[in-house]
Amino acid sequence: MPNIIACYKWVLDEQDIRINMDSLALDTSRAKYKISEYDRNGIEEAALQIEKCGATVASLTFGTSAAKQSLKDALSRGPEKAYWVNDAVAETADGFVTSTVLAAALQKIGDYDIILFGEGSADIYGQQVGPRVATILGIPAITFVMDMVIEGNKVTATRKIGDCTEVVTAAFPVVITVLPEINKPRIPGLKQVMGAAKKPVTEWTTSDLGIDKEELAPRNKVKSIKGFVMNRKNVLYKEGTPAEKVASLVLNLTKEGVL
Repeated sequence: MPNIIACYKWVLDEQDIRINMDSLALDTSRAKYKISEYDRNGIEEAALQIEKCGATVASLTFGTSAAKQSLKDALSRGPEKAYWVNDAVAETADGFVTSTVLAAALQKIGDYDIILFGEGSADIYGQQVGPRVATILGIPAITFVMDMVIEGNKVTATRKIGDCTEVVTAAFPVVITVLPEINKPRIPGLKQVMGAAKKPVTEWTTSDLGIDKEELAPRNKVKSIKGFVMNRKNVLYKEGTPAEKVASLVLNLTKEGVL
């Protein structure tokens, strides 16, 4: 029975984010948090393997104190236990810091065969944490996976690469990042939500993991984040016959390079 750890990120719900039309600054004051949509696919795939091959599943996240709200949600989706690295540095962590912390947590856990990630997080979508973790741990990474089958101590995964697919087999341990089309995440019922409250949670800080402060300094610095507004041309053809209006439209579209 493989031991699977599904990693996830607690992110702002993008549907709640608004743009200040004067400054183009993002307004997150009313935004709620959720498990990243892509990571839900990773958790769901781990849960499916419990049914398919009797896998043992745990969840792992790195976040601030706000991420405590995510634990029950994650556990209600199938994992039998949760690991949480609780540290304020998560607020400004980039892909380098996040992968460093998650890799350290995985090394402390020790017993893993498959480590699952979504293809990217719903907020940054850097698509780099999974491969970075694999590099730190010195194990293979299979990315953009749309199907996976576990047999014995190996996994065969189908990757989507543009218009093509690639089938890859790797022995345990291995990191896998999954695409949304791999499954449809279930919606936990009342029984699952209530049962999640009884499942064990292990909480660490970065100090517990023995991570140096230098490794918690982001390599990327965000200067600003602004919303994007597309200004569209509104041209109304009022004069002339229908044929003349069409001719004017075609002429203008040609000048714009559309035709």
